[in-house]
Amino acid sequence: MGLEKYESKQQQVRKSAARIYPFISRFDMLTPALQDKVEEWRADEDSCSFKVKGFNVALRIVERVENKYIKISGDDTAGSVPIDFSFWIQLHEVSDNDTRMRLVLHAELNMMMRMMIGGKIQGGLDKAVEGLAMAFNQMPF
Repeated sequence: MGLEKYESKQQQVRKSAARIYPFISRFDMLTPALQDKVEEWRADEDSCSFKVKGFNVALRIVERVENKYIKISGDDTAGSVPIDFSFWIQLHEVSDNDTRMRLVLHAELNMMMRMMIGGKIQGGLDKAVEGLAMAFNQMPF
């Protein structure tokens, strides 16, 4: 088993970090965006759970640094995905209307898992950050 690091490409959001942060720092703020994209979405401020492709996924926010990042880990108390991982949503404010967003995943993967899903993880992170940036850029706040 080895700890693998995957980083999305950086995406520009034409908003300040202070405008974006409240939405990424609470899972319940993501409900309108995600409830119809995954099955059985449930969320409160610090945790969420959902089903995707038959897998139960449970996540918990374990660290927050205002306007900089949040750190999320898998919550295995719910018998979720059998992979040990941590996930960051990072914000870097360049100016009042220019914040760069990046997703970073650290996952404990064995060789077989790395070969099976390694490339998909990278593509998934890139798609996810593009989707988040597009959503934030379109929001009227």
